[in-house]
Amino acid sequence: MMSDFFLALLLALIQGLTEFLPVSSSAHLLFPSLLFGAKDFGIVFDISVHAGTLAAVIYYFKKEINGLIQAWLPWTKNRNKENFSLGLYLLIGTLPIVVVGLLASDLVESRSANINSIAWANLIFAGLLFAAFKFSSQSKSLTELTLFTALIIGCFQALAVFPGASRSGMAITGALIIGLNLKDTSRFAFMLSIPTILGALTLMLAKGAYSIALSDMFIILTGFIGSAFIAFITIKGFLHFVAKIGMTPFVLYRVALGIVLLLI
Repeated sequence: MMSDFFLALLLALIQGLTEFLPVSSSAHLLFPSLLFGAKDFGIVFDISVHAGTLAAVIYYFKKEINGLIQAWLPWTKNRNKENFSLGLYLLIGTLPIVVVGLLASDLVESRSANINSIAWANLIFAGLLFAAFKFSSQSKSLTELTLFTALIIGCFQALAVFPGASRSGMAITGALIIGLNLKDTSRFAFMLSIPTILGALTLMLAKGAYSIALSDMFIILTGFIGSAFIAFITIKGFLHFVAKIGMTPFVLYRVALGIVLLLI
């Protein structure tokens, strides 16, 4: 049985690496317990690793976020219309997963997913991502988004309540389907994670009747710092290389993962 510190470090690495890649962080976070019988640290640890990834994406996009805030301040004169519209699209894109998350929160928190369901989710949604990547026109930029297309992306992202679907993977799939170019698709999916993760954290905090023991603080800090550090590196690397590598490597990984899980 691995030590609590090593397990916390492993889970932080998994969360930081997979939250922003189209490979499903929720599915990977279940693997240690499903495959090796590792302990579940519970909701407090979940909050810490999600807070870590949230801190990473906010820090990476701090300039863009500042622009959005300035555009939305009620006393701003000569507000930037593109930033105002982008902020609106991010809010609209977040609504579906908020609604689905509230309705299905008990199912998500029950951690009822099993290896077979995760395997099939990987195979099905990997196929959908591959089709979107191969057949999308990828001709539109962020400035060409509309309220309707932002809502479509949000509806795809909402499918991430199924372990194995991948929040970023579904957001990227939806953005590709509506014709957004791959670079802007990735940036929008990553920025869409900010209100989404923030909403998930709020829900976990609101529902969690818990206390934090002093002995748990080291594990919690390990989760937060580890996930934040790895997530920042992941975001930077993905946005730098995505135009060169495309979605095919992630699709192949998810197909291979799904097949291996079915054979276990």
